[in-house]
Formats: sequence, structure tokens, C-alpha cells
Amino acid sequence: MNGMPEQDGPVLPADRHQLLREHLMSEINRENATTARPVRRIGWVALPALAGALSLAVVLNTGGGTGPVPPPAAVGPASPGTPNASAASGTPVKPSAPVQLLDRIAQVAAAKPAPEVKDSQFVHVKSLVKFPDGTPDGPIPGKLHEREVWLSVDGSRKGLLLDRTLVSGTDPESLRRDGANPDGTLPLDTNTSPDLHGPTYRYLAGLPTDPDEMFKLLNSEPRTERWTEQRPFGTIGDLLREQIAPPAVAAALYRAAAKIPGVEVIEDSVDASGRHGVAVGLTSSAGVRVEWIFDRKTFEYLGERQIVVSAGTFGKPGDVVAETAVLSRAIVDKPGQQP
Repeated sequence: MNGMPEQDGPVLPADRHQLLREHLMSEINRENATTARPVRRIGWVALPALAGALSLAVVLNTGGGTGPVPPPAAVGPASPGTPNASAASGTPVKPSAPVQLLDRIAQVAAAKPAPEVKDSQFVHVKSLVKFPDGTPDGPIPGKLHEREVWLSVDGSRKGLLLDRTLVSGTDPESLRRDGANPDGTLPLDTNTSPDLHGPTYRYLAGLPTDPDEMFKLLNSEPRTERWTEQRPFGTIGDLLREQIAPPAVAAALYRAAAKIPGVEVIEDSVDASGRHGVAVGLTSSAGVRVEWIFDRKTFEYLGERQIVVSAGTFGKPGDVVAETAVLSRAIVDKPGQQP
């Protein structure tokens, strides 16, 4: 591993642990120089870097919705003897399934009432997360722990991160120098210049609600050496973790994801809290599949998993590299406030 990954905007020193995780996960998608032909990689990282507000964060609004929506026929266990039937859970199903599943998820997202949100308020997201830690000898398993963020709706107010792993084993002098508090809280700067990689709720509210326009936006970033056709999947995946988006925007994101080459449906996946669901995934050139997990009945976003599908740097097939589970999302009046 050579050098830290590229970052958009300033990064808080106290978030050095997050940067280590980002660097490690960026290695999942690094091209293999010995491959006979170029291999595309996913521009995906484990957690967004902190640059004021947490960057890269859009989610499916988890407020109330309409009645149950039946699952699409192509999703779930295939009938024995049919083409592409899966003999075990955790394997891809029919190629047509991603479009059908993501369209159904988008329908559910679009049917939700848009929340009434004031500029003075904050988006609060509580999650269970586990990511590997980078060491000189390579990645080692991380610990499952809770993480909470409070992000300013319009970016004009300072937010807050609560993650006790930031202070685990850290000396008091280092805490004072980096700005973290002994209780694991870390103030986040304002975000007065939001963009796709550092959005606020208000910024997200202005994004396209047409899937084609959303797809065009996701593909409009500068084509650096890190760019691939699959990068929008990484962008949307990062956006799914720690924010709230208006229903129509969330729906457009899911329908745009269905246009990304290589996307597949996984009939059974498990989030960090142990909840099972159906997943949408994409496999990197390093043999690690990134999965977004949804409840089978409600189609709510549950969390994310990165799992090894072919032996390599990150382990043997079946090893879980990283996992998350969203426990709650809400709009609150101030940082630190619980819903």
C-alpha cells in the first residue's frame, strides 16, 4: 500500500482512524498490474472522510410509507431446475433481478412523505459498524461498535460525531491535539460548500429526481485514473450510509444504480446487527463484493456488507471484510440530541 488515498477537501486530524480504513478499503479496488488486460475497479471506500460534515452521505428516508409492496418475482430463491437457480444463499440470482428489485425499492422510497425540515435542524444517524484496521503488516479485523453522527441540514452549523473507537487507547495529550473529547465525541466543522462528495440535506434536495439525469450527474465527475464505469455504484453506496434524502431523490438514486454495469442481486445477506435481507451487489477486481442490504418485506435499507468471493489479499471466500447496520435515522434540533 503506497500513500493515502485522494481526499476531497480538508480532513480533520482526529479522524486518522477513518483515513486508515479508507486507505485499506481503497486497496480492494486497486488494479492488478499483472493482469493481461486492464481491470476496472470500484471507486469505493469504507467510510467517508470527515471534511466538516461527513462527506458522501445520502440515504433512503426511513419514515412511514404506504402498505406492503409484494416483492418482484425475480428476487428471492429461484425454483429448482430453473436457469441460474442458486443452490445456496449469498449467491447472485437472475440478471434481470437488479432492475426489478431496485425499481421496487425506488417505488417504496418515492411513496414516503417528504419530511418537514428546518435549516436549523440536524440529521441524526445511529449505526453499528465494523471495518478492518490497517497495520504495517496488513489488514486486521476491526471491532463491531456503535457510531452516531449529527449533520447540519444546511451546513451552516457545526455537527458532531460520536465514535468511541476514536479515543480507545489514545493518550489525553493526543485527544486535546486532535480535537476529540474523552467521551468519544468529535465536533464537525460547518459545510458551507456542499457537493456530491460532501452533501447536506438541502444540497440533496436539489439533486435530479429523474433517474437518467441522476445517472448523468453521477457520471459527470472528472475522469481521473481512478475512474471506472462502476464508480457511481461506489458513490451511491457511500451515500447510503449517513444521511437522509427527500423521497424522490432517494428513488432516483436507486433507479440510477440499476443502470450500472455488473450490478447483481444476492438472495440472502446479513447486516452488522444480524438482520437478513436481499442485497444488491457489485464485485471489485480484488474479489470483494460490496452489498447493499434491504428488508425483504418493507424494502428499507438495512446496512452494507463487503464479503470476499475469491481468495486474495482480503482473505478466503466467505470472509466478511466490513459490515454496517443502520439502527435509526431522524431529524433532531441539536447535536447530541436523541430522537
